[in-house]
Amino acid sequence: MAISRRLFVGAVAASSTSFALAAHSGTANAAPAAAAASAPPVEPYYRIPVTTSDTPEELVAKAARVRPTERQITWQRLEKTAFLHFGVNTFTGLEWGTGDEDPDVFQPAGLDTDQWARALRDGGFRLAILTVKHHDGFVLYPSRHTRHSVVSSSWQDGRGDVLRSFADSMRRHGIKVGVYVSPADENQYLHGVYANGSARTAHTVPALVEGDDRAGEELRTFELQATDYGAYMLNQLYEVLTEYGPIDEVWFDGAQGRIPPDKVERYDWDSWYELVRTLAPDASIAVSGPDVRWVGNEGGLAREDEWSVVPVKEKDYGRTDYALHYEAADQGSRAALVEAQPLAQYLQWWPAECDVSIRPGWFYHADQQPKTVEQLTDIWLRSVGRNSVLLLNIPPDQQGRLPDADVTVLREFHERTGRELPQDLARSARAWGDGRRHGRAVDGDPDTAWTAPAPAKGTLTVDLGRDRTVDRIRLAEDVRQGQQVESAVVEARTDGGWERIAEVGTIGASRILALPAPVTARQWRLRILGSRDAASIAAFELHRSRV
Repeated sequence: MAISRRLFVGAVAASSTSFALAAHSGTANAAPAAAAASAPPVEPYYRIPVTTSDTPEELVAKAARVRPTERQITWQRLEKTAFLHFGVNTFTGLEWGTGDEDPDVFQPAGLDTDQWARALRDGGFRLAILTVKHHDGFVLYPSRHTRHSVVSSSWQDGRGDVLRSFADSMRRHGIKVGVYVSPADENQYLHGVYANGSARTAHTVPALVEGDDRAGEELRTFELQATDYGAYMLNQLYEVLTEYGPIDEVWFDGAQGRIPPDKVERYDWDSWYELVRTLAPDASIAVSGPDVRWVGNEGGLAREDEWSVVPVKEKDYGRTDYALHYEAADQGSRAALVEAQPLAQYLQWWPAECDVSIRPGWFYHADQQPKTVEQLTDIWLRSVGRNSVLLLNIPPDQQGRLPDADVTVLREFHERTGRELPQDLARSARAWGDGRRHGRAVDGDPDTAWTAPAPAKGTLTVDLGRDRTVDRIRLAEDVRQGQQVESAVVEARTDGGWERIAEVGTIGASRILALPAPVTARQWRLRILGSRDAASIAAFELHRSRV
């Protein structure tokens, strides 16, 4: 994935009205009423149009009205997700396969997906994403639409199904299931399907093949626009989304095959999204997708001030791209909204995901070692602690197990983050100040909040009952009310009066502040210095770390 992401030229999003054709329930000739009933829900505040005539004040007012979907809120609260890169590359030593590998090279003789699940559970993960297909095109389940898969390996006599084993194990251990299906496909290029220049036409999905075991069944079918390769992807997505239980995340990148530049495949994003939204309505689509964006690097690091509301532009079959460059240091401030205005078409809730591998490579290599607990903790503070979700890759080895060294680091990393934020000293403390419902910022409930009285104003004070020593602070907005805070400070009342302890720009869903030195005080306060609309603070937590 590391190589593929460097070819990534912008993440993707689509409004609920930009999909190709409505899905049909039952057969391709189902009544329009049935199609309407299965259409994705309208989410009017997830993206708001902007124009070049909007004033800076109007841009800010629109940004203040953008709201996340429930799907996005659920995704954000995971805080960290596991990624498992596994396939023929695990056995060839490559990071990007060629597509002409002998499938028999895939021989995970000791495959133990329950071991994966136990390690991830003990590492604090609640969702894991498997590379069902990487850029080489090798598929980890027995697809009806290609022989470049586990069926052509002598492993388990061609009857192996890694996806089945993965999904069953994850659910058995209380972990949600995600799938990564690479848009790029070197094998299908070799077969003249990928990037063959075919026009988009209407395709019935699923397309039954000779001897198809689904023949005669009452299948839910779709009529969707796609190229030859786009239809191939649709048929595989249909298999994955209908035969392996509930899928909670579908992960695409924007990789193009390593092929001649005049052979670019224009991906049928709108049709792919339509299929996912209908068959897996609760699944977030990342990072070339409408729900989640790539943070812009593969080091797992968010910006100091990471906005979830960003300016975007739409192109290519419902694809929504950054209006600013994906590596821009500022994606959503007032200045960024103005800078993006010549290209921006919408302001969209598009939160950042920070991806990084526990090892130097995305696939397992025997000569590589995992990052240390200290390195991972620093990444966690600069991703989860900066209004983002951490996507951590842990690649299985050639036996089909997570390496013991990685498993140990995962468990210790989870224990370490627990020691970073142990008991919340402000929980249920006496609270007062401006605005309404002061106690809701310290009640431990992410769905309740203190509401400041107005933009750029509001002070919340808490009394801990006695002097307590603090070196970690966690702040969170109630993002159901948008992301509003632009500037705030935390102060403690010491012998010299109120002393500024920390300052922040954005807060968002979670902002973790590690103080340079512990501070002891009984009374603490949060002052909002700037916001787009009245701030809603769901968490004002004070901690003494145990590290």
